[in-house]
Amino acid sequence: MSKIYYIMGKSSSGKDTIFKELVKRFPACRTIVLYTTRPIRAGETEGVEYHFVGEEALQKLEQAGRVIELRAYNTKHGIWKYFTADDGQIDLQSADYLVIGTLESFRKMCRFYGVDALVPVYIEVEDGLRLERALARERQQEQPKYAEMCRRFLADCEDFSEENIVAAGIGKRFQNVDISECLSEIEVYLRGKM
Repeated sequence: MSKIYYIMGKSSSGKDTIFKELVKRFPACRTIVLYTTRPIRAGETEGVEYHFVGEEALQKLEQAGRVIELRAYNTKHGIWKYFTADDGQIDLQSADYLVIGTLESFRKMCRFYGVDALVPVYIEVEDGLRLERALARERQQEQPKYAEMCRRFLADCEDFSEENIVAAGIGKRFQNVDISECLSEIEVYLRGKM
């Protein structure tokens, strides 16, 4: 059976950059596109970072029993939802997958596909450095949403608590201080799992 290599970490841990580089290094692995009801950000493309959908589309998928996992965040700009749908993107009989998500979504994917089908790749960054990265990224937005950035930063402390990390069965962690070193370590780890 194929595997789902699940990239996760707190906001501004570098997981998006690492994910994009791993896609290049593992061209045989397929990716999936998650869904969100939040507005598209500057520099994002529909169907690349996410499928950007409205509440009506989400409700149709839920009614059809096709939502694997769903997270709702009460942001400064309203409720934003993120979810994974059983929409035919994943076929564990034919390929390995690289996926990016949260700790909560990882746990729900484990329940849906089975623990043995998922390999966690947890990325860590010291909080001060992570906050600097978050601020730099937000400043690049046409209309920075600093309050939302702070809410997300603080929510990560609870979502990625040590207790939750252990409960999800994550043992191996990757420190993203130097992205080249972190990527090399992850590449070696994943090749050992394939």
